[in-house]
Amino acid sequence: MRSYQAYKEGVFKNNPEVKAEYDALQPEFDIIQAMIDARIEQNLTQQDLSQRTGITQADISRIENGTRNPSLAMVKRLAEGLGMQLRLEFIPTSARK
Repeated sequence: MRSYQAYKEGVFKNNPEVKAEYDALQPEFDIIQAMIDARIEQNLTQQDLSQRTGITQADISRIENGTRNPSLAMVKRLAEGLGMQLRLEFIPTSARK
């Protein structure tokens, strides 16, 4: 069975439009993954984070699975609930991976 990474690379190689769309969504994926990683590292459930932030568990789930686009204020509340500070950076396009 092929790995997901190998599959993804094949799709990107054969369809540059798919790769372009994927790349355009990378900042959202990065935020989602950072939030999930921080929550899991702290052994918090979505419900625990909900209680800390006042954001419903359902909304946290939707954010984590990419079906809810949170506002910057909501992302800040999530960071605070995780005991973290939100940092937003603008970097030159050439510096992106």
